[in-house]
Amino acid sequence: MTHHNGIGSRRPRHEDARHLAGRGSFVADLVLPGLREVAVVRSPIPHGRITMIAPPPEAAAGTVWTARDLEPLARPLTATSTLDGFRAAPVPNLADGKVRYVGEPLAIAIGPDRARAEDLAERVSVDIEELPAIVDMDGALAAPTTVHDEWPDNIFATTSGEVGDVDSAAREAALSITREYTLHRQAVVPLETRGVIASYDHALGELTVWSSTQTPHMIRDMIALLLDLPARRVRVIAPDMGGGFGAKCSVYPEEIALAAIATRLPYPIRWIEDRAENMVAATQARDHHYRITAHAAADGTLLGIDADITVDSGAYSVHPWTATMDATMAAAMIPGPYRLANYRFRTRSLATNKTPSGPYRGVARPAACFAIERTIDELAHELGIEAHLLRRHNMVRPQDMPYMSVARKVYDSGDYPRAVEMATELIGHDTWRERQRAAAASPNTRIGIGYGSFTEQTAHGCIEWASRGLSVTIGTEGARLELDATGSLTLSVGIKSHGQGAETTLAQVVGEVLDVDPSQVTVVHGDTARTPRGEGTFASRSMVMAGGATHGAATRLADKVRRIGAVLLREPIEDVRLRDGSVVGEHGSISFAQLAREFLFTPDHVPGVEAGLEETVYYRPEVQTGAFTYATHAAVVSVDLDTGLVTVLDYAVVEDCGTVVNPLIVEGQIVGGVAQGIGTALLEEITFSPEGQPTATTFLDYLLPGATEIPEIKLAHLHTPSPYTVFGMKGAGEGGAIAPPAAIGNAVADALRGFGATINETPLTPSRVWHAVHGAARLVATP
Repeated sequence: MTHHNGIGSRRPRHEDARHLAGRGSFVADLVLPGLREVAVVRSPIPHGRITMIAPPPEAAAGTVWTARDLEPLARPLTATSTLDGFRAAPVPNLADGKVRYVGEPLAIAIGPDRARAEDLAERVSVDIEELPAIVDMDGALAAPTTVHDEWPDNIFATTSGEVGDVDSAAREAALSITREYTLHRQAVVPLETRGVIASYDHALGELTVWSSTQTPHMIRDMIALLLDLPARRVRVIAPDMGGGFGAKCSVYPEEIALAAIATRLPYPIRWIEDRAENMVAATQARDHHYRITAHAAADGTLLGIDADITVDSGAYSVHPWTATMDATMAAAMIPGPYRLANYRFRTRSLATNKTPSGPYRGVARPAACFAIERTIDELAHELGIEAHLLRRHNMVRPQDMPYMSVARKVYDSGDYPRAVEMATELIGHDTWRERQRAAAASPNTRIGIGYGSFTEQTAHGCIEWASRGLSVTIGTEGARLELDATGSLTLSVGIKSHGQGAETTLAQVVGEVLDVDPSQVTVVHGDTARTPRGEGTFASRSMVMAGGATHGAATRLADKVRRIGAVLLREPIEDVRLRDGSVVGEHGSISFAQLAREFLFTPDHVPGVEAGLEETVYYRPEVQTGAFTYATHAAVVSVDLDTGLVTVLDYAVVEDCGTVVNPLIVEGQIVGGVAQGIGTALLEEITFSPEGQPTATTFLDYLLPGATEIPEIKLAHLHTPSPYTVFGMKGAGEGGAIAPPAAIGNAVADALRGFGATINETPLTPSRVWHAVHGAARLVATP
């Protein structure tokens, strides 16, 4: 049952009040005395030896910084891994010796304003001896040269494993198929680009850095370590943020460089990334290739999967996720929501002369989902079974829960087959099949139906990160809750809200426990000086982890408030309860404000209760492989045979994220995720010339979905609480973005089957679709 002050309430976001009124405060809005602006000189080529970087003769001292200037102040950061055979390479704060991707920072120019900083940056002399660039996976595997001179090849790491006996499954199978799939490289494109301000107080020896980051505590730690400063003298503040989607949860050279330079300047400095920089210098994503072999019985039972996964990780491994993050995640997620006993995989994470890859909403799961779900549809087609029925036949069942997957992940709860069934009902599967048959008579249009099902691993624990080779294992979160003398509450958390509505949902957790209006709870986040240590916001973890910590702190504070109230009301503790911001007994009540004032101002009135009205709790879930959200997406598309244009006609999502704290926010997260997933499926791609130059660096060439590409999204929910988390919550931040490439890809394949056309790469651009259709038509016409 929905609590009017807490869990399940469809409360509008508290933070919208300031944003809709234009009162947000982003890095670009901050005003500091004496602030000067930074422009970054970047490599114009993907691979080369630096022979000269020199400031113009007229440049004032301290206005142009190169690697030589920075070297005494800050060490480069090396993302290490515990995986066997992992190859690490330091990420220069400013390039030294070589450049390895277009956009790599070479020098920093400082001016009174951005225009003059850019003018100065343009006058910095740069001479680079160009070298052959490795621009794709085939080149990385075959090239006689390497991105890193000391490496024997271009492989960051290889992982492999087998559970069961795939070869025996192949021998038993009535059908075996092999398919290959590619998801091309994407930009992350948050609405707000990256930004950093660094200011050093020379009197106190304190460094303050404002950064548009999802991980302020991690940035603080790495700045302190790389600059050899005590962490107590470093403060990182993440103000309001215009999205991150994963691109802002890695440690970047610009953050380290600005922090180091600021310690030598008498004024603060600021760098705001422009969109062109964002397209080439912020971490990029996807760029996966899969070779999947599936073995099935005649009735469609999935017997075994063999997966070969290759990921283009770019030039460097980013901290803390490493270059193998996508590959290891993909290997774990290929089994999806299916009962599978025999599974074999190999992954290779490759170095190329491209921008380093990093997290992006869904982290490898959109690609893994695309690969396995396209394969499920291919099996269904070969066996003559409706694809949605084949899914339900093979899925983990409610009675199997909790279920240990073949990848050793604990699926905690859910009804996976029911989600598929509900998705078919939402889109009206049978009605669309009738319309599809009618459209087959059209000379230039075809209709297709497709599904994509997945399990989303959320709120990973320490053991899970360790299993992927991270040297920094992430699995706890802290919260501090204080009741002040006015009766108001302040919750401080280590995560960083950047658009997910965490200020609202965390306040609802407090409201649920203490029975107070969430609007009376101030949520503080994004400031290392004001919050308990936290790992940050990523991997759909915030509500499970920070919500769990908040619940713990609120429960402890509620217990103490009841004890104080019992003393002040002179009633037994078992007779008092919390109601609407008061302690209520059998014979009277006292408001939180009255109680706090009396306890804080005259503690002698409350003998036997220890001092203080604040509680701090650190939390991690009982099961560390994560809480598993799941969903099925259904898509209906039309394909214009003359142009190759794909139009999404209908789209439905049935998801289950356990107990929903705020349905309004969860639904917004799903719809926003689907919009990004449609971009992955149909539009977004960073293309490269044969020489390795990125050729889609503006919104003229890099296409994003808009209102005309996004249909009305039909939503339905299942609610199966996790037995392992507070309130049964599961993460919901990434799920919307995971399945659209699979659902839309399957729908396009369904539309084009009559032509024998196959398209197994994203984005499904008009050009690719047209060539698939007309190439297949030519093959059919050939005698």
